[in-house]
Amino acid sequence: MKKRLKTALPLIFKASMRLILLLGLLATLILFLPRFILLLYAAPRTFPVDTVPAERVAIVFGAGLLRDGSAGPVLRDRVDTAVKLYQTGKVEKLLMSGDNRFVEYNEPEAMRQYALQSGVPDADIVLDYAGRRTYDTCYRAKEIFQVESAILVTQQFHMSRALYLCNSFGVDSVGVEADNRYFRKISRLYWNARELFAITQAIWDVRYTHPLPVLGEPEPIFVNSN
Repeated sequence: MKKRLKTALPLIFKASMRLILLLGLLATLILFLPRFILLLYAAPRTFPVDTVPAERVAIVFGAGLLRDGSAGPVLRDRVDTAVKLYQTGKVEKLLMSGDNRFVEYNEPEAMRQYALQSGVPDADIVLDYAGRRTYDTCYRAKEIFQVESAILVTQQFHMSRALYLCNSFGVDSVGVEADNRYFRKISRLYWNARELFAITQAIWDVRYTHPLPVLGEPEPIFVNSN
């Protein structure tokens, strides 16, 4: 009996290692394949500021704030790019969408203040205080602000998900990458790793769960947009 057990243990170990390896490969595929597919999807829909087709509105996605409530480097980068689009006549309005669940955390207002400092008139800035997730921002852009088409402004690591979601909700979108600032490698690693899980969640939400964001009465940016 001991001899049989001794002979069987290496076989069991090898089978267990193969199973672990197979599960690891499967998990890697589940995480990386959606990211790869959406990168291919985003490539022909992403342009530099100079060559992006003009639209009436740019959607600027929220990101982190500093401790004093002002825009962090990732968010400033997005607003800087949106300001360029506005100043070069590529867009008429900036829809700034972010999280404002707490009084002390107000991404849209931080974006607004930063854009005002860059010379964008307040009348051409529209704030969405319920853009808690990219999913919510895109959903509300269509349902609340009645945006039919837009230029999306975000970093490369986030662009594919933003384009997928907004186009899925009927906002005909192209993107301009906001990669003007220097980020440490560890920051890029964090954002890209985070995106692997976020993309999988986004696809799951669009295809299966269909969660409803915070909604309300329509607030069309352009009254006669059709």
